[in-house]
Amino acid sequence: MKSVKELLSEHGLNPNKALGQNFLSDGAAIERIAALASEPGLPIIEIGPGLGAITLPLAETGLPLAAIELDHALCGVLEGLLPANASVVNADVLKADLEGIAERLGGEIAVCGNLPYYITSPTVMRLVSSKLPIRRMVLMMQKEAADRFFAEPGSKNYGPLTVLSRLRYEIRTALELSPASYFPQPEVSSSVLVFDRNGAETPEGLETLLKCAFRMRRKTLANNLSGMGLARTDAAELINRAGLAPSVRAEALSPEDFVRLCGLLPR
Repeated sequence: MKSVKELLSEHGLNPNKALGQNFLSDGAAIERIAALASEPGLPIIEIGPGLGAITLPLAETGLPLAAIELDHALCGVLEGLLPANASVVNADVLKADLEGIAERLGGEIAVCGNLPYYITSPTVMRLVSSKLPIRRMVLMMQKEAADRFFAEPGSKNYGPLTVLSRLRYEIRTALELSPASYFPQPEVSSSVLVFDRNGAETPEGLETLLKCAFRMRRKTLANNLSGMGLARTDAAELINRAGLAPSVRAEALSPEDFVRLCGLLPR
């Protein structure tokens, strides 16, 4: 396969800094990521395929594949490289019709992606909070972003994304990548995380609860719950019934605490 530099030169392209384009060029990492994403044997949605470094080995498995790419010029490159079992969707992953794409692929799916830092959190939040039939996700992201998924209650990185992801997925680090694994080289290291769906059901209203609970981190949970239309006295009673301290803040609650609290909310 041609190198990143060769492909860019051949098509008269340059990495787009505004889109956070750092193309993976580490052959061993590419092989490992493709193997992890194709291991379940499911149709795959790939986010940010770029020049197709991971897309091509995924497509070679014969599995149905939909690659979502925002950069129109890169879509043209990909379309000339991919076999019939793979398609390119020119779209912003935050606005794309993921449900429609998944439906066309059929059944459960795997998701693979190289996520630009500036959209990592909203992209993963969209995936973990969706109704998509995802069994596995293999996501490459800057290490700083990856650390959020392992944050403990009370830490600055702990928030709604941490809670929701941990309740619905088993998460592990598969690879650590240095800047030398990319072209052009970013200034920071990256991690590849594997998210395996654990089959747990979370209560209705949990996402709204998390959004309100963390709305203003330094305020107490009782104050923040007013954003759900609860009077202060009702919020205090709810917190007491959940076995939590009256002055507790959201950042101190475990994922399981949020599930218990959500189950007590008035319907």
